[in-house]
Amino acid sequence: MNRAWVKGALAAGALLAGALAAAADDNDYPTDARADYVFGCMAANGQTRDALQKCSCSIDAIAAVLPYERYVQASTILSMRQGIGQRANEFRSTKLFDDKVAELRRAQAEAEIRCYRASVN
Repeated sequence: MNRAWVKGALAAGALLAGALAAAADDNDYPTDARADYVFGCMAANGQTRDALQKCSCSIDAIAAVLPYERYVQASTILSMRQGIGQRANEFRSTKLFDDKVAELRRAQAEAEIRCYRASVN
């Protein structure tokens, strides 16, 4: 066999494996979590077909940027911050928690650009 062909085939295989791994990461959000996000998003943005498309695009964009585990962590922190008392204050004043929420906010901003602003033109 030709060595160049073998090297090319191995490189193509490695590239395909990397793409499949990235696609698998994009799909680590359970269906019920995606549906929950879309329901909440549609409640805030209207119960229209357009809102459905934008909201489903939004969770897909977030999933492409942020692994599900980190999404859950940031969402939990945001929920805990809504409380009152010492425990809620700990969630508001811890740098590590701020960083996790900031990561979610960046993913949401990316989703906003991809899904909401793209259709304005």
